[in-house]
Amino acid sequence: DRFLPKLSTGEHLAAFALTETSGGSDVADFSCRAERGSDGYIVNGNKIFVTNGGVAEVVTVYVVTDPEKGAYKGSSVLAVTKGTAGLSVGKHEVKIGIRSSDTVELVFEDCHVPVENLVGEEGRGFAISMKTLDFARPAIAAQALGIAQGALDYCIGYAKERIVFGVPIIQHEGIGFKLADMCILTEAARQLLYKTCSILQECPKDMTRLSPEQVRYSSMCKTFASDVAMKVTVEAVQVVGGFGYCRDYPLEQRMRDAKITQIYEGTNEI
Repeated sequence: DRFLPKLSTGEHLAAFALTETSGGSDVADFSCRAERGSDGYIVNGNKIFVTNGGVAEVVTVYVVTDPEKGAYKGSSVLAVTKGTAGLSVGKHEVKIGIRSSDTVELVFEDCHVPVENLVGEEGRGFAISMKTLDFARPAIAAQALGIAQGALDYCIGYAKERIVFGVPIIQHEGIGFKLADMCILTEAARQLLYKTCSILQECPKDMTRLSPEQVRYSSMCKTFASDVAMKVTVEAVQVVGGFGYCRDYPLEQRMRDAKITQIYEGTNEI
């Protein structure tokens, strides 16, 4: 009740603070500590690559609460609100793509978090992080699909208007085959994403557990769609040629933005 109403309307933004310098793909390799006190937790540590970290009203922070059990069974999730004493924004990342996205380091120095800001139960942090990623990956697939479709639409329009050797380049077989392959891949990504969404709709409302099929499709659609986005945008730049490489045209941005979809929410190799 404290957070969800304004998050659901978009009035407030949230952030997901999981990754640390030592971790990356090994999401359980984090050392940010939260020591339990009489009236809450004292958090110390750093998180990196936090999307919206500098502008979010609330951040879900994954912390070790029981060092003896380690991150797998001894981690928990705390909701830390903007302006909390001991929370500060560190380095702002300068990225090749998604430049309008605020990506920062968060620093916790004796940051006091009330006990009522514990998300779920102590010791459930790793399970919650995995479930979060399983639901986030289809969103990344949708992002990748939109990038690919946007690049493809622009590319087709350009190929119909660009005259080379007296005819639009879309009539040249080499370009036509390339565009056809791009269409096939984009539509295949769309159908895999839709299939994934239909499966996730069957989750129980309390979302206590995802089935192996739901986890599998979540990863498959993200991996495939992001690979498609990268391939389609690179080919789109190639079709448009020198203009595609220039910032006056939109394709170079599409290509730069596509790359991150192969990396975040779990690299495609993971």
